[in-house]
Amino acid sequence: MGKLLVARLPHLVFIAALWMCSRAQAEIRLASVFSDHMVVQRGEPVHVWGWGDAGEKGEVNFRAQTASFTVDDLGRWSVYLPGGAAGGPFDMAIRADHPLAIKDVLVGDVWLASGQSNMQFKMDDRLADGPAEIAAAHFPKIRLMTVTDKFADHPLEDAAVSPWSVCTPETVRTFSAIAYFFGRDLNRSQDVPIGLIDSSWGGTPAEAWTSLGALASDSALTPVFAARADMMDKLATGQRTQAMVDRVNPARKAKGEPPLEVPWRPDPNTWAPSALFNAMIAPLTPLPIRGVIWYQGESNTDPLRAPSYARLFRAMITDWRDKWSRPELPFLFVQLANFKNKDDWPQVREAQRKALVLRGTGMAVAIDLGEADNIHPANKQEVGRRLALLARHQVYRENVEDAGPTLFSATPEAGSMVVRFTHAEGLNAHGGALKGFEVAGQDGVFHPGEATIAGDTVRVQSDQAKHPVAVRYGWANNPSCNLFNRSDLPAAPVTSE
Repeated sequence: MGKLLVARLPHLVFIAALWMCSRAQAEIRLASVFSDHMVVQRGEPVHVWGWGDAGEKGEVNFRAQTASFTVDDLGRWSVYLPGGAAGGPFDMAIRADHPLAIKDVLVGDVWLASGQSNMQFKMDDRLADGPAEIAAAHFPKIRLMTVTDKFADHPLEDAAVSPWSVCTPETVRTFSAIAYFFGRDLNRSQDVPIGLIDSSWGGTPAEAWTSLGALASDSALTPVFAARADMMDKLATGQRTQAMVDRVNPARKAKGEPPLEVPWRPDPNTWAPSALFNAMIAPLTPLPIRGVIWYQGESNTDPLRAPSYARLFRAMITDWRDKWSRPELPFLFVQLANFKNKDDWPQVREAQRKALVLRGTGMAVAIDLGEADNIHPANKQEVGRRLALLARHQVYRENVEDAGPTLFSATPEAGSMVVRFTHAEGLNAHGGALKGFEVAGQDGVFHPGEATIAGDTVRVQSDQAKHPVAVRYGWANNPSCNLFNRSDLPAAPVTSE
């Protein structure tokens, strides 16, 4: 009998393992955006979702409200509970065969921060006054969550994240600086809990953050795919060059010669159309949010991408709004700062400005905050503050100035161009004479202009364009321009063409 039991032992272990696996599979699982210390959006139905075995039943309880669910044939479940006012902390209970509990949940406003490296720029990077800012970051009603860098060739159901945490010097240290300063200003001005989700990745183009459906539905965005093909060709050339360099560098080193280097090449996966949308945005879209802040564009300044950025950027904004089912989801973005570069930054800045035709958008101007030789300027505090001003005025309806002088019209008059602005109270030139304006005649050639301020207008003229028909301002990668309003907010680079 003992020998028989020993002989059957592997079989029994296998059966036990199967039973344990089946029990594990039966456990209800929540989407990764749910964890202790999270913030749920006030004033919106509370959406809770996850996965389990088909047919399994359970219920979610939050703020004395309960909703029941049954896992569907695809292994998914989802419930909505009534929304409510800001407050907390609360606990959320998921009652099933294996109960779950989410502790210390606040109800407030959830903002998604996305884009490339200037949004990903962390508090412990080269931030101005970084150590002092980090040491002062004690905000129990600000909560932080970071989406892990990941790409995918199809939309994922769940995101890889670092769970929510309370904002402290320890947790903020590696968090997005712009997102933190934005959230800090809102927490102070609105006195509500603020949840910040950082889903950004340095050195990435806008097409990677846009769904394939949105890209494919607009024939004007065909250059996006042409740029992708060109990049793959260059990548293949770079790989061949790297192989050659790897062969010759040992001999160069032996002779005391400096090694050859291959220029930086983008990751072909992170630059693929829709790759980051699929992995880092699509899984978040079931979560109600208050709005989006965005800082990107540097990777779209090359000659193949810049001409289509105006169409692409607006398509991306509309795409995200469609996915969140919010036609006017607040979308606040940063216009590219000044930077000495060979690519076409003015064209991308103008493309960003043109996105303001979409309702519910706002643009923070940063043309005075950049560093000529550094694509990652250190003053992230002011960028965050300017984004917060947009939110305070446009979203929270505060009576605050949220923009610098903004082009309203430009008309020829007596041999000069008269430029009228909104947000023009107290127009002034920082540091002396007004700089940065150019005018062009019928030939379309722009010449430096002499500009003077008169009330809410600027008059620009040039002896090289006696009969001007167009004007532009700050039209260079690293322009010298200095027009501000009384609120110390700068005018955006712009062209009247």
